[in-house]
Amino acid sequence: LRKKLGICPVVKQIDTLAAEFPAETNYLYLTYSGTEHDVQLASELGGSSSEDDLMSHVREQHTVALGRSSAQSSARKDSQIQGSRFMVLGCGPYRIGSSVEFDWCSVSCIKTLRSLGHEAIVINCNPETVSTDFDESDRLYFEELSHETVLDIAELEQPAGVVVSVGGQTPNNLAMGLHKHGVKILGTSVEAIDTCENRFKFSQLCDSLRIDQPEWSEFTTVDEAFHFCKRAGFPALVRPSYVLSGAAMRVVASNEELERFLRTAAVVSRDYPVVISKYISGAKEVELDAIGRNGELVNYAIAEHVENAGVHSGDASLLLPAQKLFVETHRRVKMMGQKLCRALKISGPFNIQFMCKENEVMVIECNL
Repeated sequence: LRKKLGICPVVKQIDTLAAEFPAETNYLYLTYSGTEHDVQLASELGGSSSEDDLMSHVREQHTVALGRSSAQSSARKDSQIQGSRFMVLGCGPYRIGSSVEFDWCSVSCIKTLRSLGHEAIVINCNPETVSTDFDESDRLYFEELSHETVLDIAELEQPAGVVVSVGGQTPNNLAMGLHKHGVKILGTSVEAIDTCENRFKFSQLCDSLRIDQPEWSEFTTVDEAFHFCKRAGFPALVRPSYVLSGAAMRVVASNEELERFLRTAAVVSRDYPVVISKYISGAKEVELDAIGRNGELVNYAIAEHVENAGVHSGDASLLLPAQKLFVETHRRVKMMGQKLCRALKISGPFNIQFMCKENEVMVIECNL
């Protein structure tokens, strides 16, 4: 309705010189209190770069590193760099489950894009982050990470693609909506992201791949949760979908705890299913951090939690490399990671959390 009525924001630069001199800065923001843009935008020029540019540059960098056809590669690179723009979504405000690690990922992504000769457009609203420093990106939109705002900026900048895999849960939550509006999401597909975020779909995927996981069930009412716990027994792990890095997960040990958590946390929703599973007491938690490319595992690291499973990763102490894992446990963790990487056709970073006890390895969740 807003756009039909012609109510659209304009892009303004933050004046860092108190109006004493003309300010030229890449600090940008959107406002409805204006009639013209302060910067030149792709939507006014008509046209954007293609995703093929990015992959072409990566291949050319590899060719140069091997010492083959460097002159030809450089010529092609010069012709393709012009106009390449990619948008990176930051992590937003720091909170439980989303902190400085995602800022590090964002900055690494930005530096890589710029080293390949591309423009990096960043959306983030956290002044504590390095990604919001004036010299890190080509353009910084100091704006909230909401569907409406990101879509407005994407329509104005017309990037070749948007990177959502380096900002944590907030960009992941926006991926599906942006995709439905025609915004190109780079890396792992939006469908794969939804499969991992939706606990029910992910549990079904693990069953189809014959990947072990604790006994589980989906529920949309409190009565269904009580019925599962009566059958499977306590303790149980309650896992809502599309929540901040597991921040709303809870291990419950009685009917009273279960009811109190479900009543106060307001996690029961028909829009996003909640999965409840049997919690394995005394199990060790292990994490696989890896990179995939078109469904193939490129590189990985296995970390071991000092505390037993049930302590949130943000509060836990991890050992890297793992110190007290059986060789068979290590092999099974890698094998399950490869299976999920192929099934989801992952291109980019991913994290899988496991519960391990006496060489029995079970998947808790996968984060893309």
